[in-house]
Amino acid sequence: MQNDAGDGAAHLPGRRLSKAGRRQQLLDTALSIVREENADALTLGHLAVCAGVSKPVVYDHFATRSALLIALYTQIDTERVSAFRSAMLACDHSPEETAFMLASAYIQCAADTTDAFHSVGAALAGSAEKAAVFKALLDNCVQMFVAVLAPHADLPAEDLARRCIGLVAAGEALAGVLVQGGHDADQITSAFAALIRGALGSGE
Repeated sequence: MQNDAGDGAAHLPGRRLSKAGRRQQLLDTALSIVREENADALTLGHLAVCAGVSKPVVYDHFATRSALLIALYTQIDTERVSAFRSAMLACDHSPEETAFMLASAYIQCAADTTDAFHSVGAALAGSAEKAAVFKALLDNCVQMFVAVLAPHADLPAEDLARRCIGLVAAGEALAGVLVQGGHDADQITSAFAALIRGALGSGE
């Protein structure tokens, strides 16, 4: 295992990064590469050069390029989902406002094929691990829907969770239709918001 001693001198003079700190530095650098160049440019060797470390340091954290892409893909999604959940829970919103804000944020993110998340996801195409990672991220998104909608839903937790699974699936389908063209973004968002409002009902 490669020792990190000295390889972080250019970044933090007089300090040695912890293993967790080094991993985060590498992921931050990887994200910069994707944004400034493209996901195709993100190789382990290029990351080492841009981060100012030796290749063995990068390999110590990410054994393969796929492992790096998956870690970056997961971090981007987790951060944006957590940020949205925190923002929604920080203020009181009516059920109607909550439904629209949730629908708008989800459709915009899912349909934006120009951002780093989709760029990294495209680079993972064909990866055997992508299906499992995608499922984990969808599960995380379902939990976000549950957290945001729970204050407005008079439903047992299990029922709300099942409805949120359906809502996330519907959001993916609607975003896919929007990407394909022929549908107005506002209309797609309104349709999704209506579905979310409907899911908050008792169903009786």
